[in-house]
Amino acid sequence: MNKTNIEAAEFISKLTANIGKEKKFEVVIAPTFLALEKAVDLTTSTNIKVSAQNMYFEDSGAYTGEISADMLKAIGVEYVILGHSERRNIFGETDEIINKKIKKALEKGLTPIFCIGEKLEEREKDLTFNVIERQIKEGFNGLDKDEAKKMIIAYEPVWAIGTGKVATPEQAEEVHAYIRKLLSEIYDEETAESITILYGGSVKPNNYFGLFTKPNIDGGLVGGASLKESFIELADIMRDIIM
Repeated sequence: MNKTNIEAAEFISKLTANIGKEKKFEVVIAPTFLALEKAVDLTTSTNIKVSAQNMYFEDSGAYTGEISADMLKAIGVEYVILGHSERRNIFGETDEIINKKIKKALEKGLTPIFCIGEKLEEREKDLTFNVIERQIKEGFNGLDKDEAKKMIIAYEPVWAIGTGKVATPEQAEEVHAYIRKLLSEIYDEETAESITILYGGSVKPNNYFGLFTKPNIDGGLVGGASLKESFIELADIMRDIIM
């Protein structure tokens, strides 16, 4: 919940000027609902794509305050973040609700960015893999291989979000490798390898390189750093990594 429409438009204009023609990797921005239509307009002739931060699993009806997949599609949004830890922990979204949202997004042609991750107390009790397994199995419940391949997963350890803490590259890679292995068991190795797995959690220019040179970390779900020009720095680093 950051940036007014005017602030968002000004910032997006900076992004398009600096990384709007990027072809080596995907850049997706996720402003508030109110700024989405303007974001789509400003990025139309660029390689930057637009995501919503959430959506509901019904098409329409008496769901005051909610936004449907059709509403997002109608203004040109292509991605939607689902299952973010704040949606889970502040707004009480369950694995079942998130699974319904994923299915609706896929049905409507939106690409889900599906967030998973453990809380600090769960990591301290060595429950990280248990939590990740439950969230993956519930989130992908009922999806066939073709649908699974359209998913993007974002591993975001809750203890590292907005705290300034960050998983070490080794900690992050361990979980990403586990996610990949789990997907290969649910589906097959080819499906698992085709799914993009992002890391999120206090990603900044000073820790980016170490994280994203790991074999199973495909990119970042950037929080606070995406609100500043450091986001452009992150894109520059990603470009160097790919080279």
